[in-house]
Amino acid sequence: MSSNQETTIAHRICPLCEACCGLELTVSNGHVTAVRGHAEDVFSRGYICPKAVALKDLHEDPDRLRTPLIKRNGEFVAVSWSEAFAEVERRLLPIQQQYGRAAVGAVFGNPSVHKAALILYVPRLARALGTHNLFSASTVDQMPKQLASGLMFGDWLSIPVPDIERCDLLVILGANPAVSNGSLWTVPDFRGKAKALRARGGRIVLIDPRRNETAEFADQFHFIRPGADVFLLAGIVHTLFDENLVQLGRLADHVNGLEQLAPAFAAFAPERVAARCGLDAGAIRDLARAIARAERAAVYGRLGTCTQEFGTATSWLVDVINVLTRHLDEPGGAMFPLAAAFAKNTVGTPGKGRGVTTGRHKSRVSAAPEVFGELPLTCLAEEIETPGAGQVRALITIASNPVLSAPNGARLGAALEQLDFMVSLDVYLNETTRHADVILPGTSPLEDVHYDTAFPQLAYRNTARASAAVLPRAADQLAEWEVLLHLAAIAGGRGANADIAQFDDELTAADVQRIAGEQAAAVMQAISRWRGPQRMIDLALRAGPFGDRFGRKPGGLSLEKLFATPGGVDFGPLEPRVPEVLRTPSGRIELTPASLLGELQRAAKRLHEPAPDLVIVGRRQVRSNNSWMHNLPTLAKGRNRCTVLVHPVDAQRFGLIDGGRARVTGKSNGGHAVEAQVEVSDAMMQGVISLPHGWGHDMPGTRLAVAAIQPGANLNAVLDETVRDPLSGNAVLSGVAVAVTAAT
Repeated sequence: MSSNQETTIAHRICPLCEACCGLELTVSNGHVTAVRGHAEDVFSRGYICPKAVALKDLHEDPDRLRTPLIKRNGEFVAVSWSEAFAEVERRLLPIQQQYGRAAVGAVFGNPSVHKAALILYVPRLARALGTHNLFSASTVDQMPKQLASGLMFGDWLSIPVPDIERCDLLVILGANPAVSNGSLWTVPDFRGKAKALRARGGRIVLIDPRRNETAEFADQFHFIRPGADVFLLAGIVHTLFDENLVQLGRLADHVNGLEQLAPAFAAFAPERVAARCGLDAGAIRDLARAIARAERAAVYGRLGTCTQEFGTATSWLVDVINVLTRHLDEPGGAMFPLAAAFAKNTVGTPGKGRGVTTGRHKSRVSAAPEVFGELPLTCLAEEIETPGAGQVRALITIASNPVLSAPNGARLGAALEQLDFMVSLDVYLNETTRHADVILPGTSPLEDVHYDTAFPQLAYRNTARASAAVLPRAADQLAEWEVLLHLAAIAGGRGANADIAQFDDELTAADVQRIAGEQAAAVMQAISRWRGPQRMIDLALRAGPFGDRFGRKPGGLSLEKLFATPGGVDFGPLEPRVPEVLRTPSGRIELTPASLLGELQRAAKRLHEPAPDLVIVGRRQVRSNNSWMHNLPTLAKGRNRCTVLVHPVDAQRFGLIDGGRARVTGKSNGGHAVEAQVEVSDAMMQGVISLPHGWGHDMPGTRLAVAAIQPGANLNAVLDETVRDPLSGNAVLSGVAVAVTAAT
């Protein structure tokens, strides 16, 4: 930060979506007066979207919580931190002692991955709780892709991403990167990169139930019936074998299971899957040929491919196709980033590892298997409602709003009222935290040190960047890592008055011992200038692939170096990493995990089932990110964006008019219904309607004044929480059967 009397310029990485854009903020007298893209940022190169400007709104939001709250006689009252932690200890410990550690559950929300303090210290809390009842937003989002990648490549975050700056053909399924700027693919200014791809003669093919904003940049667009991606991709694989288009290239010596693939796809000829997909068989074969013959191509699937019944199988097939057409791990194809810190695929023995394991335990009621240490979020309500050993009686939520973001939130909200105790760490009194007994306020992002721990593992280019806090915390505001350690200390028996600094030292020393062994004392001394997450970031950077090795590699990375380089450090375009990136027990890419072959057989049996008459899908919007940005005036202003999109033919047959109201009713969730304004558009596929995700801010007991003005309709209210992808436990949010009628 450079000073000019009362005005300063600060550089900051935006934490509001996966694009992670570099920002330049003007600060005068302790207030942000301007937010711009940082032109010298090596990753985003000056690009920002409207969400970045709203950081000022979030910091200054009068509804943002700044004081701990305790519910007394049904009303929240402000208390001190010591009172709040004493209440947590008084209420939580007896539950643990009487019913066991499984009686306490925890839910971690989407913002957790965007804040270094949360993503680094949530695992410390989880270990202290010692419970299997852990849930997160991952199982209403991307868990199928993480599981498929783990089974194929050996690590949950070894997810190949398109090398868009060298790609000739980019095939996109169930995604809208023109709005998201990537998802499980960190690619700021997708629009600019897409234009550059086409300018050099490349092509983009988009496949989606909606002709979304990305279609503006596509050379070819295909509608697809929601939930049919598994059949389309299987038809492409069939064609590759049927027409002798399979070519593994350099990967031929690094794959297992190739001989099992061809017979597994015998039932999926394009002529058999076409009707189920809604694509012509010739179009499917042409697409397979185009991918196979392109010099540099990548297939990319995102939310729409994950949030369906065959989400894990679909995610697997995306990369099977990339492998079979020699486009995996090649420039211009789907490649593995090399993150500067925190990536499990950069530590240990290169090219071989333990792989991933699922089902180490199961949920008590539905017997859903654990995946990546979590149970499906859609199992939470039943785990609270159902008596017996292991019943969830207390809950901790961290930056999470599942009453809006998970299917059938009404059931979950009612279940939360049955808890013996609930504590939330959040910046808002929202649809979920209103059920809490204690709410602990989080910090503004502008008050935090920031380093993206997950997203460099998914980035279109290898870089490293860090941000110092822009504004100081209030004197009475604890850092979020301190709050989490207080909760961990209480859960672990250290008490509400534990010495948090000492506790943090002990935990960090254990991390250092695992990394440095006999050199642990010297490494601990080398990082001693930092505290909390800064110390963990410095440790990971210096031990990482570009690190200074704690002084043994002069010029290497450290947190101090990144703070002194506001635009970040550029390590260049993605490079081939197979076989060193692999962490499978075999040291090879596993093309045919048994569970996925089983899912393929299940899909074959479902191939000829008729599609429902009318289904619903969600959609992403540039001014929103799930449920937590609708209270920011910069993003909330303008027209009503929570509309139900309907094709003109469907509007006519259901008696709907543009600008009128529609009532949307779920067919398999007890008949829950919502109402929304109709927007008639031929951008929708016939037989499909769409509502955006994360709305529904009309519940009593919240403090979201701006969001309540245009509360919108909650898509998740019409979804069935019992329907999941069986392998990953992910909720099915797309292609769900509904009924629609005109509303008066």
